[in-house]
Amino acid sequence: MTRFSRITGTGSHLPPRRLTNDDMVALLAPRGVETSDQWIIERTGIRARHFADDGVFASDLGVLAARAALEAAGREASDIDLIVVATSTPDMVFPSTAAIIQNKLGIAGCPAFDVQAVCSGFVYALTVADAMIRTGSANRALVIGTEIFSRLLNFDDRTTCVLFGDGAGAVVLEASDTPGILASDLHADGKHVGILCVPGHVSGGQVLGDPLLKMDGQAVFKLAVGVLESAARAVLDKAGRTDADIDWLIPHQANIRIMQGTAKKLKLPLDKLVVTVDEHGNTSAASIPLALDHAVRAGKVKAGDTVMLEGVGGGFTWGAVLLDF
Repeated sequence: MTRFSRITGTGSHLPPRRLTNDDMVALLAPRGVETSDQWIIERTGIRARHFADDGVFASDLGVLAARAALEAAGREASDIDLIVVATSTPDMVFPSTAAIIQNKLGIAGCPAFDVQAVCSGFVYALTVADAMIRTGSANRALVIGTEIFSRLLNFDDRTTCVLFGDGAGAVVLEASDTPGILASDLHADGKHVGILCVPGHVSGGQVLGDPLLKMDGQAVFKLAVGVLESAARAVLDKAGRTDADIDWLIPHQANIRIMQGTAKKLKLPLDKLVVTVDEHGNTSAASIPLALDHAVRAGKVKAGDTVMLEGVGGGFTWGAVLLDF
């Protein structure tokens, strides 16, 4: 019998500390950095974001999202035999955040590892977990995107520090005899490393280079819309589906203009576009599972719907997954 994988539960978590654009204006003013609610909304669509408190780590957010997903799926942590975590903000250099989450969930023995593809990370992680389930290497996986990007931000750079937030999202992915994940398409082009990066590393007990986020916003924007459309069309072709079959488009939540531009290229009405960037900002690898969970819990995404997930991020990485929910 052919094995497939299906999402059986979703979950998410946002740190309780919520900062509106006006809060960011107040935070940045003493540093001499000028911005405004109107400036941020017009360029990004972002109205608020969440920041984790000191002492809270990506694993902590990931555990809470994972527990919510497990509850939604009607599963216990002990039912899980694979953990794949997408993150660019791990708790430590090593071991993996996945291993730390495994321990915090009180389980042991199953493979647990991180995937680093920045904002495309969840699409990459979901594709890896799907492949492992299809080959029989796993039966029930936790796929988690979790980030604390607030600790990478340069609060003297208004073009980046207002964009990002912290959060986590997770899904339970289970083996099935009916298709759930229909097709995926992943890509990277390393020549664009410099347009979105954190060019620092640890050596000899010191941080070398610059450990804060750098982004060429215009370059990212120009690349993003084109590659997202091509990845979306590739997964539709692989699955034998068309634009008209998409019930919901859930893109990486980075910028409302990029998201709307992609929807228009796919000839989708904007009411089929799931948007959470206004409340969460850009949460990198967490943004897609966060948006998916919120759409499910709001009663938008329902059983039987066809959903397109797509992400683009530093690397430069991009990809898409088409699934029947």
